This record gives sequence, C-alpha cells and structure tokens, in this order.
Amino acid sequence: MFSGWFSKKGREKGSGNPEDGDVPDFSFLGADLHSHFIPGIDDGSPSMEVSLNMLRGMEQMGYRKVITTPHVMIDFYPNTREKILEGFEALKLAARDAQINLELGVAAEYFIDEYFTDKIDTGELLTVRDKEVLVEFSMFSEPPMLKEVIFKLATRGYKPIIAHPERYNFLHGDFERFADFKDRGCLLQLNLLSVSGYYGGGAKKMADRLLAEGLYDYCGTDAHHEKHIGSVKNLLHSKYIGMLAGYPFLNKTLCL
Repeated sequence: MFSGWFSKKGREKGSGNPEDGDVPDFSFLGADLHSHFIPGIDDGSPSMEVSLNMLRGMEQMGYRKVITTPHVMIDFYPNTREKILEGFEALKLAARDAQINLELGVAAEYFIDEYFTDKIDTGELLTVRDKEVLVEFSMFSEPPMLKEVIFKLATRGYKPIIAHPERYNFLHGDFERFADFKDRGCLLQLNLLSVSGYYGGGAKKMADRLLAEGLYDYCGTDAHHEKHIGSVKNLLHSKYIGMLAGYPFLNKTLCL
C-alpha cells in the first residue's frame, strides 16, 4: 500500500529505515510539533524531572527541535498565554542547565469551544509557526461550531492544524470529511503511535488510509508521559518506520 513513498533518499543511511542496517531514529522528521512537556500545566508531565527525562528521550531518538503544546480547554485546562509562556521559560532554563541539546519552542493545543472562539479575535493564540494553530475537538461528536470556527480562523489569517484526525470516532464512517477539511485550508497531523495500534484498531485503520491517500501534513508524538516516549522508541524498531520515513511530512521545515 505504501510502496510509492520509499524514495531513494528515504532509503539512504540514517534515513530511519531499519532495513539500512544502521540504528533507526527520527532524524527524518527533525522536529516534533505536538507534546505536553511543560510540567504541572495539563495532563502531561507532572514534574520538571519527568519533563527532562522525556526531552532526553526525544534527543536520543534523533529529534533536533521540540515544539511543546499544552492543552487549552476551558473546562479542564484553562491555560492562558501568560501561564504557558511562564512554564515554558522554566522548562527552557532547566533543559539548558541539564545540557539537553534540543531547540525548544512553544505553542498550544486548543480545544474548539466557546472559549477558543473568543480567543481568535484577541491575537493571543500561540502558534506552531507563522499562523498555523494546533486544534482538537471531541473524539465522539462534532462540535456544532466546527465549520464556523474553521472559517473564522481562515478569515483572520490562521491555518488550523487538526491534531490526530484519525482518532475522531465520529469521522470513521465519513472519510470524505477529511478531504473537506483540506479544502477548507486545514492541515492534518498524525499521532505517531496511531499506526502501531496504540489508540486502537479504528484509529490505526484510519491512519493507514489517510497516509495512503496522502492527506497528512505533519506527524507528532503527542507525548504526555514517559510511557509515550518508550512506545515511540519501540516504533523505531517496528515495520512502520520505513513507511513513515518515506512519507513527505513537513516537520523538517520547522527546523529551518
């Protein structure tokens, strides 16, 4: 299914393909744009010690840059721009003192709700780059304002990156919606572990199909804890790594 992606470049030494005979890594991605490393701010890392261990794991896997994206969700994680930036500065200082050689950046993962809609007009959104903003919504039912929010983002010059689209159960029976998202100017971000079945068979099947159709733009770890880091490392030694290495993700452009 995925053989068309295995270019000569993707098979070169250090490409991440275990068939090369070298130790595979994620240097073919370069950057990660979805994670939860700021301690104590959401359901991600609970402490600075855990955050630093997770960052060390990312460095060991060949990443050069990490853009961490704490949740912003009014009912559970009503994080403000100021709170996120304060936590990020503490993380940067701790990583520097620990001699972790990763470029660190910060954005946010915004849950689409009324709180987020109000934030669009304020200019306070933390973006992955330029005006690309990471968003998510309910896994089980479509938010009634979804199309309106996407339109509003576009009129304000933002480009939504839809986090882990393969995990939205209500879309599993309506594949055409993904092409519709793309037509509306959205980018799609694969959760790296979805292809391994970590989130269940439905998410894996949808991830396979979205990859086959070439609809993904980015790939992210969505790492919340050390178990996620370990599971991502295990993926390096699986049959999926060559397929991922051959896919034209945009992650590396975030390192430029």
